[in-house]
Amino acid sequence: MPSQRKRNPNGAGTITKRKDGRYHGRAYVITASGIRKRKSVYGETWDEVHRKLIDLQSQDQKGVPLPDTDSTLGDYLAYWLAEEVAPNRRPKTYQGYESVVRVHLVPGLGGRKLRDLRAQEVRVWLNRVREECQCCKHGWDKERQKPQCCAARRCCERKLSARMVQSMHAVLRNALEHAVREELIMRNVAKLVKTPAPSYRTGKGLSPAQAKLVLKELRDHRLHALYVLALLLGMRRGELLGLRWSAVDLERGTLTVLTNLQRVGGELRLVLPKTRSSERTIPLPPLAVSALRAHQERQAQERAAAGMAWQENGLVFPSRIGTPYEPDNLRRSWDPVRKRLGLDLRFHDLRHTCITLLLDLGVPVHVVQQIAGHSDHGVTMQVYAHASLDEQRKALGRLEDRLA
Repeated sequence: MPSQRKRNPNGAGTITKRKDGRYHGRAYVITASGIRKRKSVYGETWDEVHRKLIDLQSQDQKGVPLPDTDSTLGDYLAYWLAEEVAPNRRPKTYQGYESVVRVHLVPGLGGRKLRDLRAQEVRVWLNRVREECQCCKHGWDKERQKPQCCAARRCCERKLSARMVQSMHAVLRNALEHAVREELIMRNVAKLVKTPAPSYRTGKGLSPAQAKLVLKELRDHRLHALYVLALLLGMRRGELLGLRWSAVDLERGTLTVLTNLQRVGGELRLVLPKTRSSERTIPLPPLAVSALRAHQERQAQERAAAGMAWQENGLVFPSRIGTPYEPDNLRRSWDPVRKRLGLDLRFHDLRHTCITLLLDLGVPVHVVQQIAGHSDHGVTMQVYAHASLDEQRKALGRLEDRLA
């Protein structure tokens, strides 16, 4: 009797050959929306398509739904910013993410289908933008340190920093990880791409003699107490300007960091500190207590002088009428001081001075970490714990004495 033709069992899928010579496989699977749909796979050979069908059905049997979204990466990033980042992250974080998405990710990869994005595409794109001039978008001539474009006369000749490239990769990685959790894609391809770690600038810091000279120079300054806290406690600029009197206990000699002043969306806001570790209570040395008491008296005089113009916000370091102090004005108040003393330092280097001097005094790293509000002691050691030339010279001198 003639042999009967065998049929594939229900759900096993089918493989057919297309007119262009490629093979087309189809099978029914459960999608992320909960609907059973017929999905297609393609390949150059029958065996390749057969393997893809087996993988597809294996995921289905394990209960892993197949993503069925046809949205582009740009559409998904807009949804991610609105529904995930905005409600759950700090305003400053949202502002940074939104800027990276709008300026870099959407123009570069926004047109790609979310489910079709590949690690190779991400890697090639990151390599390209790393070597582009951000004005004319032409390649960078490493020998001349200029863009490879003789027509760009008004070109800014500016490359993306390694830190910016890492931020772009991090934002994309976080967005795709959320897409994986929502079962829109099977895997996070950005995790497969590695970016070079940026080299962080190590602050210079002040010597003890220079720090004393700075405090002496600012003794009559209206923000003298702020500079004392910056040097003695290593507080960040936003933490100082967002400090409230309700968080300061001069009787017990403690200070609690609970708020941070930042400019977000064109306005000054009091937000939560940078990290959970940044919320900390710090003991106040006697020098800080006396400086804050003097500052309290000076502020009472300013309040009386302002009269009806005073706007009470409970801030320790407000403007002359009680409103939040503009962070850029603090930088401007520091510039004349450092120029008079011949110092090439940022305001943030006062924080660096505090942490470095504490480490030089032999204070345990975990104690310095808590004072500085670092989330990890590795940051304390990597960024701040570096030996001065004098310390290195003493260490090598001891080695020389041992070997002599």
